[in-house]
Amino acid sequence: MSPWTALGEGLRRVGRAPALVAGVWTLTLLVSVPLAVVMRGMLAQHLGSSLAADTAASGVNYDWMQEFGEQASGVGVTFRSTVIGFAAVLDNLSAFLDDVPRPLVVVAAASIYILGWLFVAGGIIDRLARDRPTRAHGFFSACGVFFFRFLRLAAVQWIVYAFLFGATHAWLFDRLYPRMIHEVSVERTAFLARVALYLVFGVLVAACSIIFDYAKVRAVVEDRRSMLAAINAAIGFISRNYAAAVTLFLLDVLLFAAVVGAYAVIAPGAGRTGATMWIGFLTGQLYIVARLAVKLAFWASEAALFQSRLAHAGYVARPVPVWPESPAADMM
Repeated sequence: MSPWTALGEGLRRVGRAPALVAGVWTLTLLVSVPLAVVMRGMLAQHLGSSLAADTAASGVNYDWMQEFGEQASGVGVTFRSTVIGFAAVLDNLSAFLDDVPRPLVVVAAASIYILGWLFVAGGIIDRLARDRPTRAHGFFSACGVFFFRFLRLAAVQWIVYAFLFGATHAWLFDRLYPRMIHEVSVERTAFLARVALYLVFGVLVAACSIIFDYAKVRAVVEDRRSMLAAINAAIGFISRNYAAAVTLFLLDVLLFAAVVGAYAVIAPGAGRTGATMWIGFLTGQLYIVARLAVKLAFWASEAALFQSRLAHAGYVARPVPVWPESPAADMM
């Protein structure tokens, strides 16, 4: 199977499993709503019945936003002009590339979100790899089986990414970059040097992402218990199918970039109350759904490529539990 075929197969599998997309969107919503409720309370308390409340409701009061940000704490410090429309995407990208720390409450919510993804990842990959419905008992059985395995894999990921975003990022941008521009007098040259380092850092992160993605796929498809063995198997598969694996990853990245580009074109700006506000909200939610679907397409296309090279379509070593013999029956 070629990378293009694997991408098409992955999109087809995601399209046949709309419940997965709805499920991960619901997970995203459940984690986001508590933060939104807290933010609403902070904004309502600060605005009160002042004149700033009227201007904030009718549009955007940047002076008031700056004033609020200077005295805010916790999740309130994230409320600034960069949360509006496509600026939020650029702000997250900038924070990612420059390793900017986020408020503790946001880190805590992100940790819960990642934990939720770890739980559902096994069921999602299992469903996409089988390319047929597994029903609720089969899905949650796979979630339970692979959750603790993926927790062990997450520990390895944490060590690797901590090294990348800690020592490696600091060496590239705090030590190497100042040396590169020490005698540079042209701003464009300094900018290109920093872009080059961003590319190097991005390649390192992408390489780790590919390895861990295929480790998850091999763990699920082959029912592996050792995550170190799954990582080693993933590296082996990528090294033997380097061109196909890298090309497929680049195609998935281009698909993600297309979704982000489309959102950049249609993303709403600062609107008013009423229909304009709800249109902006729905547009943002459609972008989130599309972004999550692309995330599932990554796993689906990688599973399709792996199955076409070392197994066959729809093959998964672990049998689907059948009610009432499934582990879910033991919980009744």
